[in-house]
Amino acid sequence: MTVRPDWSALKARVGNRLARHLGAVPFRLQNKVPMVSFTFDDPPKSSATVGAPILEEYKAQGTFYISGGLVDQWSGHWMGISADEIVGLHRGGHEIACHTFSHVRTPDLNAAALAAEIEKNRSYLLALDPSIRIENFAYPYGLGSLPHKRRLKQTFRSSRGIIPGANSGTIDLQYLKSTPLVNRHIDNDGIDRAFDETIATNGWLIFYSHDVEASPSRYGCTPGLLRHALEAASRRNIRILSVADALAAAGA
Repeated sequence: MTVRPDWSALKARVGNRLARHLGAVPFRLQNKVPMVSFTFDDPPKSSATVGAPILEEYKAQGTFYISGGLVDQWSGHWMGISADEIVGLHRGGHEIACHTFSHVRTPDLNAAALAAEIEKNRSYLLALDPSIRIENFAYPYGLGSLPHKRRLKQTFRSSRGIIPGANSGTIDLQYLKSTPLVNRHIDNDGIDRAFDETIATNGWLIFYSHDVEASPSRYGCTPGLLRHALEAASRRNIRILSVADALAAAGA
């Protein structure tokens, strides 16, 4: 049997690599102290019912990148966040941010299709609560697209990928680094090392996760891992800010 290459996946990987290294939207961070943000992608229900209350214990707000088409839907791994929970997060001070509506990869979209996905997501979220400010974007599956970076700049203050490391010095606002807060990728020692790097560079560490469960999916974290990260930040006096608030603190 002949195995046919997955040209779509190959194209997406190549496009992502080009987006990482080319077409930067450079910005010099001006934060006075190190910062950390906790983000959740296509958020499962547990990110709102378990994750957000843990953040609030530390007087912290997270950033939740919503795909409207996944709200209240079973993903195969978790039940998606509900519309009421999105509104509750917003009114509780958390940031509501944007994925594509259908959670489709940006390299698979032309300019018109990407614009339509973003507008559909924006319209959905504003219909839930017109006071929601949709300022930041995360690439679904972490796959960026070089042709779209400049277009996204016209709509969003930032776009976030899933390449780990602290953002420091001059960064690319349309390809922010982020580190998995995912049990199968990082442990307590790894979290501590990430914070040490952030302090050493006066940087901005962004964590991303999905579900927050005692037995998480391969894409999520336990409550204990989330608590360790929050406690580690607190012990080091690292400011815990949403993506929008961190950008403001950095002068963007």
